[in-house]
Amino acid sequence: MKQTAVVTAGTAGIGLETALGLAEAGLAVTVVGRDADRGARAVERINAAAPLHSAQFLAADLASLDAVRTLAGRVAASGPLTVLVNNVGAMFPDRRDSVDGIEATFAVNHLSPYLLTELLLPELRVSAPSRIVNVTSGATGAAKRAFDTVEPPGGYYGFHWYGRAKLAHLAYTLELAGRLEGTGVSVFAADPGGAATDMTNGTMSDPKIVSPGLRLLWPLVRRKFERSTSGPASVAAKPSIFAATDGSLTGRTGVVIGPQAHPVAPFRPATDPRIAEAVRHLSERLAPLTG
Repeated sequence: MKQTAVVTAGTAGIGLETALGLAEAGLAVTVVGRDADRGARAVERINAAAPLHSAQFLAADLASLDAVRTLAGRVAASGPLTVLVNNVGAMFPDRRDSVDGIEATFAVNHLSPYLLTELLLPELRVSAPSRIVNVTSGATGAAKRAFDTVEPPGGYYGFHWYGRAKLAHLAYTLELAGRLEGTGVSVFAADPGGAATDMTNGTMSDPKIVSPGLRLLWPLVRRKFERSTSGPASVAAKPSIFAATDGSLTGRTGVVIGPQAHPVAPFRPATDPRIAEAVRHLSERLAPLTG
């Protein structure tokens, strides 16, 4: 059976490099993105490497839950799915809402990949052994850990809210791994570490991105971050490619792959069942499987 992969936000940066790696490994890759021109260029670049299977592009605005549902239907209609890489991510300097009226950071970084994953579980089960790879971030360490509502208490600070959304998704990832154990569907988190991408280049220079408590130290923190994000996206994609393809992970699940592309201990709060339960209830309320 042909091995297939879907990579969200796969038309540039880490997502495109991940798609290239999966195509090189012999998978038939579909990249998802908003812009058809970027999608066409991504497919052209992947196919130029002469993969075993031609790449495809699917257009979807992953900030829209209805668009995610439509995307899931299109992917499901194309047949079994072997690998799903939820690479989508976004950080915003100012608070904004998604088209669904949900705070955009949480919508894009957690609710969108959560909903896509849940909707595609039947296809992943049919294709077992199959894998889900959710991209996480070291920004989880700056997150508030309350998930009673979509927005934490206090003011909006993009770096912290991004980390909180990524923490929610990491907690979901580990919970999902336990839920699917024994089904043949393995679930991994991949931390790309630092990379020079559109998101980091455009957002991390904004002084409003962090809370007042961190702002005094931010020049030092930002310089350290920018040094760590000076490497190419091709290096940052290695953890996702490893999680999606490496034979040493066969039969394993619930593993976090660190920036050096080997297993690491998960961020401890993400293993807290109380956080996982709160995230699950919030996710089910905000992003029902049917619109």
